Amino acid sequence: MRIMVCYDGSDESREGLREAIKHAKAFDAEVMLIISALSNDKFYPERIEPVEQKLKEAQALFDENNIICNTHISYRGVDMSEGEDLVEFAIKEHVDEVIFGIRTRSRVGKFLLSPVAQWIMLKAECPVIGVKKKW
Repeated sequence: MRIMVCYDGSDESREGLREAIKHAKAFDAEVMLIISALSNDKFYPERIEPVEQKLKEAQALFDENNIICNTHISYRGVDMSEGEDLVEFAIKEHVDEVIFGIRTRSRVGKFLLSPVAQWIMLKAECPVIGVKKKW
């Protein structure tokens, strides 16, 4: 089984990491940590080094739990949204499950998900789990 975790370093995405650890242990799964970035960012070390550092820190959690984990930065063009990029990556990599953190929103905002979360939930070809931050 392959689990893709959408990660951005936020508290919400760290909750997604914790959920992915549970699933990976339960299903003896491989985890793929991914961050979507604009393609021109790869030419600017000051933009990519923090991203790489976030991925290394997150991967350490999986290493501590003896879970196979690979990290990826998916570079997208300006004409592609982050959600589109992540779904395309999941399809290309034959991911079995997608996990991502979701933010707590206002009363009105609770009716809506972020554009990225909404795109992933509607377009992914596999089960998707949105994990909210614990209080």
